[in-house]
Amino acid sequence: MNGHYSVFDPTGKKIADCGTLRDAVSLVGMRGEGHYYTFKPHLGEIVDVNTQQQLPTKDIVVNMDGGVGGSWEEVPYIEVNGQKLQLQQFELPKVDL
Repeated sequence: MNGHYSVFDPTGKKIADCGTLRDAVSLVGMRGEGHYYTFKPHLGEIVDVNTQQQLPTKDIVVNMDGGVGGSWEEVPYIEVNGQKLQLQQFELPKVDL
């Protein structure tokens, strides 16, 4: 990581963070006053991540219509406060791939 440049006004209040020196110098020049400071972060300890420590994904169940056990039944409408609302996706034409 190369770091970034923080631009400050004469009172020390941060105005902006810039990714390039050119942008920081231009911003100070446009304002006619202030200064910039270069931040170069120091990389910390590099940690090796063991891929064996993952949550199992084979038991994930997707409930497409709110049914129990992951039913995949196509639902033409939903009911809200006693009113049947037709789903827009249900009216889409079938496409053979």
